[in-house]
Amino acid sequence: MHEMSLAEGVLQVIEDAAQREGFRHVKEVRLEIGRLSGVEVESLRFCFDAVTRGSVAAGAALEIIFLPGRAWCFPCGKAVEVATELATCPDCGSIELQVQGGDEMRIKDLLVD
Repeated sequence: MHEMSLAEGVLQVIEDAAQREGFRHVKEVRLEIGRLSGVEVESLRFCFDAVTRGSVAAGAALEIIFLPGRAWCFPCGKAVEVATELATCPDCGSIELQVQGGDEMRIKDLLVD
């Protein structure tokens, strides 16, 4: 399951930060997830809850901030918002798009004790 490894990676970053910064408990984790990332959010929530049990992030709320998909349309020469990697340009209908954002996932911030 892809989301399990993502949740484990998030926990590892949190634990490293806790050791480095000296906090003992995480109340909230805010993740930015791009619409084109392929992350199944409900599965990620389930996996996050499972991997954080007994850790510094046990019981932490998981807030998801969705980032739009962005692409460059070669024929139009415009940056456009897209919902999928297979989308067409909303202005000219072209399929000649290069993804420029919205495929990432990162920890935005933590609320800690």
